[in-house]
Amino acid sequence: MARTEEANKRLREAQRAKILDGARKVFARKGWAATMADVAEAAEVSQGLAYRYFANKEAIFRELVENSLQSGLAMMQHILEMPGTPGERLDCLISRVLANKRERIEFYQLIVQAFNNEATPDDIRKLLHRQGQTFQNVVRQLIVEGQANGEFAEGDPDQLVMAVIACLDGLSRLALRNPEHFPDTRIILRMLKS
Repeated sequence: MARTEEANKRLREAQRAKILDGARKVFARKGWAATMADVAEAAEVSQGLAYRYFANKEAIFRELVENSLQSGLAMMQHILEMPGTPGERLDCLISRVLANKRERIEFYQLIVQAFNNEATPDDIRKLLHRQGQTFQNVVRQLIVEGQANGEFAEGDPDQLVMAVIACLDGLSRLALRNPEHFPDTRIILRMLKS
């Protein structure tokens, strides 16, 4: 009995997801030195099947970054629209970012490597920059709102954004070396309190 078109579509989506998951792991381990053969092996598929879905490793990485970007943008928009004080919403944003890093520590490593690697294609670097800029804009908006209602300390919002991001980045990098010690959101938020 032949499979239905719907069954074939589900199978294709499952294979694609399996390749992306394998690629996420192998890129995190090997960085740009990873090959399509490495990706296929990690995904437990043939190299030919990996090429059937993706032209090259750059195409796979681009999709991983785009998926991350879409997910991140949706999450940030949700944070801006949810009820609560600016501090509560910033706490939620930072908590979700840290939880995502904790759950996908290998992918976070990959993003850091890609952003700092000159071999990373320009379009991917632009996507990564766009995501970072969007995050900064959302953090800034919440800080400005928090300053307006007296919840956060006065000061240049851009300087406070940079302090939050530097603290978050530094604590996350330390946690890469020791994943059991991921930072608590409250540590970062305390420096903003008035």
